[in-house]
Amino acid sequence: MEPAALATAHAAYATARVDTGDTAWLLAATALVLLMTPGLALFYGGMVRTKSVLNMLMMSFVSIALVTVVWLACGYSLAFGTDTAAGLIGGLDQAGLAHIGPADVHGTVPTLLFATFQLTFAIITAALISGAIADRAKFGAWLVFVPAWTLLVYVPVTHWVWGPGGWIGHGLRALDFAGGLPVEITSGASGLALCLVLGPRLGFKKDAMRPHNLPMVMLGAGLLWFGWFGFDAGSATGAGGLAAAAFLNTLAAGCTGLLGWLVVENKRDGHPTTLGAASGAVAGLVAVTPACGTVALPGALAVGLAAGCLCSYAVSWKFRLDYDDSLDVVGVHLVGGVVGTLLIGLFAQRAMTGGPEGLLYGGGLAPLGRQALAVASVAAYAFTATYGLGRLLDKVIGLRAGEDEEHTGLDLTVHAETAYDHGVLGHGAPVGASPVHSAQKATPQP
Repeated sequence: MEPAALATAHAAYATARVDTGDTAWLLAATALVLLMTPGLALFYGGMVRTKSVLNMLMMSFVSIALVTVVWLACGYSLAFGTDTAAGLIGGLDQAGLAHIGPADVHGTVPTLLFATFQLTFAIITAALISGAIADRAKFGAWLVFVPAWTLLVYVPVTHWVWGPGGWIGHGLRALDFAGGLPVEITSGASGLALCLVLGPRLGFKKDAMRPHNLPMVMLGAGLLWFGWFGFDAGSATGAGGLAAAAFLNTLAAGCTGLLGWLVVENKRDGHPTTLGAASGAVAGLVAVTPACGTVALPGALAVGLAAGCLCSYAVSWKFRLDYDDSLDVVGVHLVGGVVGTLLIGLFAQRAMTGGPEGLLYGGGLAPLGRQALAVASVAAYAFTATYGLGRLLDKVIGLRAGEDEEHTGLDLTVHAETAYDHGVLGHGAPVGASPVHSAQKATPQP
């Protein structure tokens, strides 16, 4: 057969394998996940003080551009390319998406679509880290950190978990449906490392650092929740029963996470707050991310409730342990990711996984052990690699903004803009700010 005819035949065969329903769903899911990053920008932006809200928004939005360039250049190939190092990293055979065209298929969807879907995961993971270092990081240093971190941490861990021959997914056989390990635990552990490198904000544990705009926080949480359906159900890469189950589990866990946080908050502080509701929903969604396609509805309800309760307590750890995780990336994403990933070892069911079952369904302790090893390995690698990268960048270009810049606010000093023209509101919390959970108070709860 002539080369042209052979190419035509190959394209026809590949096209025949594409499922239009699966493709349509994954196109929608990709757009939903991309929307999560602007949602995160609003969520984080509402939680900082007015003098740095634009900077917080910019850290999320610029991550879209930075990660996209790196992912298309080599990130996708290293994460999902053919394994080249005993399950540790892929090759560069698909760098620049070389040799991938409209006719190439991944499962039942175009490979280009699958690569784009996975790109949106990489984007929001990098953006999540910004919440740990809010109000005090150099914007220029962030522009260097994001692409370097994506290649050093996110890409290898993604290959370990989802890549062909990855040592966690294929060797260890730990379960992670939609990103508890590469997204939640890497961002949480990396956020902890980076906030230790930068040190605390001026006035940490002395000044009240309250959210300046709680309606913005709630709007951001709503957009995150909406996008999370694409994040979790889209990870089925098909429009079928598994996607439907993941969709329902995501909704359920977000609800029990919200309720669990409010119960703890009301008992501890005497007030169920709007920030608590938003944070609890996010905690439940974080925890169900790895579990949504591996546990049935009762398990999802339990995962969300456990995360809502535990994360509500975890956000106060920074006051006791003296690390300034500005917007509770550690307390919500690291702790929530660990909870959800570990509980797969208890609640996994064969009807969802197609094989492995958790301890409560007769699977024994082995699944829980595999999940724990995966959690410990990813958390340790992400923390160590990020801490080393942060120290290196701090020595070379400096990561921390100057005291004058931090005092005045990064919006004006870095971007030459202000979010609001209300004078007195430019340097602190608005008058009449609503009560908040312990993560935003000047002193820890007893």
